Amino acid sequence: MGNWIFDENQNSHDSFVAHVMTKGIQLALLAALLFGVSAPVAKLLVTQLPVQSLAAALYIGSGFGLMLVSGIRRGIQKTEPAIQPAQLPYLAGAIVSGGIIAPVLLLYGLRGTPGSNAALFLNLESVFTVLIAWFVFRENLGPRIALGMVVIVAGSVLLSWSDGAGPAYGLRGPLALAGACLFWGIDNNLTQKISTANAVQIAKWKGLAGGGTNLLLAYLLGERPAVGAFVLLALVVGFLGYGVSLVLYIRAMRDLGAARAGNYFSISPFVGAVAGLLLFQENITIRLIGSGVLMALGIWLHVTERHSHWHVHEPMTHDHVHIHDMHHQHEHGPGDPKGEPHSHPHVHSRLEHSHPHFPDIHHQHDH
Repeated sequence: MGNWIFDENQNSHDSFVAHVMTKGIQLALLAALLFGVSAPVAKLLVTQLPVQSLAAALYIGSGFGLMLVSGIRRGIQKTEPAIQPAQLPYLAGAIVSGGIIAPVLLLYGLRGTPGSNAALFLNLESVFTVLIAWFVFRENLGPRIALGMVVIVAGSVLLSWSDGAGPAYGLRGPLALAGACLFWGIDNNLTQKISTANAVQIAKWKGLAGGGTNLLLAYLLGERPAVGAFVLLALVVGFLGYGVSLVLYIRAMRDLGAARAGNYFSISPFVGAVAGLLLFQENITIRLIGSGVLMALGIWLHVTERHSHWHVHEPMTHDHVHIHDMHHQHEHGPGDPKGEPHSHPHVHSRLEHSHPHFPDIHHQHDH
């Protein structure tokens, strides 16, 4: 196949935007919902289990739960490509930064920082994710998305702000928390680079690595919790709030890029606050309402973004789940799967066109 030149009409524009919103924005919001709801449940569990043991159970529940899902799906049908050898350095970097270094820094930071301030510092994860995506990986970030990020983070800061002065603390705790957020930001961007691969596999290995690390730390700290109902509940919460949520988040990054997916995911503190309100029967506060308004405004700024210009797709070969849309006009061999969506190695010829798009796996071009 030679070069392709397209200039889609308005109907194609609208259908493409709707497709991306369905696969990207909604998945990111659902990931934030699952992770946010897990927070108040974990708050209940932390009164029954040591902190490090609880972290280990959450990650282990994620890893082993997704291992079970992966085995069931393998027996039914291959829907996504396996992790390729060229992607292993990115996976290793994501595991080390997000599954090992960040949790250790988080534990160290929580010990030296009051709870309210810790919540404020943890808002830095989305900021670091966006900044790394923008400056290091050259992901396009227009003024509308930047403003949306600022508004969403402001809503999160308002939600977690505390009026109490609290005791005096040094800088080591806050710096450790900021470091944890930095490494999670690195993790998010590295994961986006391999998001074409099987999302369940990626999340599974990250869960197993995080679980193993936290289990070792729990053992070194002398924690020996009895295996009972609370541990089992933590495993289930970890599977849904950490495992399934991460799978959805990875798939969202395929279509939105790391910066935009990270911004949508950063509404999870608000979701957690609302879930905690229902669970603990707390009162609705002006601060909660204000936070919700700011986050809704930030999401509106993102959803209504329209980024369209003439751009070039250079030739490339990769493997991911796809349908035969404007970016996938290729031939099939006798061994390729039938029906759509499907996954097989395929070649993208050089393509020039203009349409609304996000910095997904097919739109990593310069501006």
